[in-house]
Amino acid sequence: MAKGTNRRAARGRGAARGRTPEPVTASVDGGLAELVPDRDRPRGWTLLLDGKPQSHVDLDDPAYLDFEYQRRLGHVADLAAPPGRPLRAVHLGGGAFTLARYIAATRPRSTQQIIEIDAPLVQFVRRELPLDPGDRIRVRGADARAGLAKVPDGWADLIIADVFSGARTPAHLTSAEFLAEVRRALRPDGCYAANLADGPPLAHLKAQIATARAAFAEMCLTADPALLRGRRFGNAVLLAADRELPLAELTRRAAGDPHPARVEHGRALADFTGGAAPVTDATAAPSPAPPPAVFA
Repeated sequence: MAKGTNRRAARGRGAARGRTPEPVTASVDGGLAELVPDRDRPRGWTLLLDGKPQSHVDLDDPAYLDFEYQRRLGHVADLAAPPGRPLRAVHLGGGAFTLARYIAATRPRSTQQIIEIDAPLVQFVRRELPLDPGDRIRVRGADARAGLAKVPDGWADLIIADVFSGARTPAHLTSAEFLAEVRRALRPDGCYAANLADGPPLAHLKAQIATARAAFAEMCLTADPALLRGRRFGNAVLLAADRELPLAELTRRAAGDPHPARVEHGRALADFTGGAAPVTDATAAPSPAPPPAVFA
């Protein structure tokens, strides 16, 4: 059981008829976890850690993705294989299990693993926002890189990295050695997607692009144009593979989102990287902490 759970609220499975659900809180390894009800969606919830929004899930409509970066990762999942084909997916980082629920809803019979180091957070989310037992989602308590090492060679069609500790990606999940482990676990035609957070001067983002370019034959980046111009802190989604990427469709979807994004690839992405060097375990550092204004 998650430590210090606040029992004031109704469970994610649904509040008593006619009552508005209230927030649920619990002390977890990463700080104070809070599930806040979405006033516009009867069974929608936002997960916060120490007051910082982490993910959103709608139990009535798991195919609904609210956060910008989650929508972009959803596009990757949609385009990772022909429509409706089940995927073998590995999620590094759990949150509210949003993307795993999305894939289960949009690609029935998929087999998925979630690797999350914060066991009390996993217990909290599983209790308040239960997974459907038929969705074939396994949640494993482990460090992301250590858990990935236990995935069989060539098992995954899709690996999604969305790991933050104190709003920063741990250093050991940013290196070439980590990406070598990702490639080992992917099928030859599999895809790797990562949620990357950075702000001016975008040194971390550029280094992550350089690291992925050294590991994969093809890659692209989806992000807000203002982020790419170095005007704000935000999230970018990196997609990499050893096969041709669905760039035209990804670009169309990103441009049509409520918060339109741009897809960079090829020479433009190389120019954006500006000669940044790949990161190794010896040189790796956590992603930068977001400024307080991001969560204001």
